[in-house]
Amino acid sequence: MSKAPAKAEAAEGEAPAKGGGKKKLIIIVAVVLILAIAGGAAFFLLGKKKHAEGEEEEEPAHHEPPKVKVDPSKPPVFVQLDQFTVNLAPEEGEHFLQATMVLRVADAKVGDSLKAYMPELKHRILMLLSSKRPSELANAEGREELADEVKDEANDVLGYAPNPKKKAKRRPEDDGPVLAVLFNQFIVQ
Repeated sequence: MSKAPAKAEAAEGEAPAKGGGKKKLIIIVAVVLILAIAGGAAFFLLGKKKHAEGEEEEEPAHHEPPKVKVDPSKPPVFVQLDQFTVNLAPEEGEHFLQATMVLRVADAKVGDSLKAYMPELKHRILMLLSSKRPSELANAEGREELADEVKDEANDVLGYAPNPKKKAKRRPEDDGPVLAVLFNQFIVQ
């Protein structure tokens, strides 16, 4: 009989050893999984950060729009804009501006591109027009300045940043594919 309890004790002693081994295995697998997940997350985040830094360095070179070439042998291309009616910035009473504009562009491709961006362009022009005071638009210089600002906005919509060169030294194509803004109607009341 003494052999039977010894076998029972041995069987009981083996069970905790096996159970402890399973617990150790589960703990080791869990730790390995946690480390793998943490390592993957670190690799992903650090790789993304390096990639973003690389984009910042390369972005100006890739974001640089191509130079505009105007072929004088071809007829000019114009893009008609809808009529704009806006309240002007307050000054001695309420005034509004009603204007119709046409954009002269480098070629037909630019005209098609502008049509794709027309909602954004119209928004920017409306914001610009409504920020003006009647006194700023009373003379020809003010209207010419407004035309230049609209041209800069149109070129900016197409990805051409405004050119800081002095106006006297630059050619229209230096600013971008929108060469000029022409007013067909300009009424301030």
